[in-house]
Amino acid sequence: MEDIRILIADDDKEIRDLLKKYLEREWYKVDVAANGEEALALFDLNIYNLIILDLMMPNVDGIEVCRRLRNKTNVPILMLTAKDHEVDKILGLSIGADDYITKPFSINEVVARIKALMRRFLILGSNCTPREDTLIRFKGLTFDLKKYTVTVRGEEISLTAKELELLKFFASHPEQVFTKTQLFRNVWDKNYIEDDNTVMVHIRKLRKKIEIDPSNPQFIQTIWGIGYKFIGEKDES
Repeated sequence: MEDIRILIADDDKEIRDLLKKYLEREWYKVDVAANGEEALALFDLNIYNLIILDLMMPNVDGIEVCRRLRNKTNVPILMLTAKDHEVDKILGLSIGADDYITKPFSINEVVARIKALMRRFLILGSNCTPREDTLIRFKGLTFDLKKYTVTVRGEEISLTAKELELLKFFASHPEQVFTKTQLFRNVWDKNYIEDDNTVMVHIRKLRKKIEIDPSNPQFIQTIWGIGYKFIGEKDES
């Protein structure tokens, strides 16, 4: 198995050193950056499997770094924030972060979150799927499970790792209704949903990318008072 390489960007040296120390104990290769500019420069020089970004950094903050990275890559991004306000969590998720942790945090929780993100990302990107099962086709939408790409009306679109997981789960269970809690448990791999805005933000972002009219969705429909379900006419061609 190839080495897993992680980039940590945080202006707090103690946090950088702590995370680097514990992640290297897990046999990850770790690079560190003290600000957003350093993080972007390192990203252009190396290939990373996961990125940890502090929300508040000098020069270029974590939100802007995340936004720029999302134009280049779909690798998992974990946001660190010293703030505990809902708006910061939603902002981080809305610009492409896959998960967030509020400071002060438990180092064991951070490691567990990283392992969960990496496990899902590596499994979803693996080549172990049988050839005949690598495509999920609906009218106007194709999900290639081997390449992990999504094509909508003939055009390949860019989705974050979490958006890909969410769409794959929906497309694998068409016509089934899921509550926000059920989606959270299956896609985020956690039993307790801290804030149901997490699911809502990702669904809103996903709709903007795959729907012709996000306000009148063709694929991901809201079942009022219950949750969501995926509607799509199978393409057997």
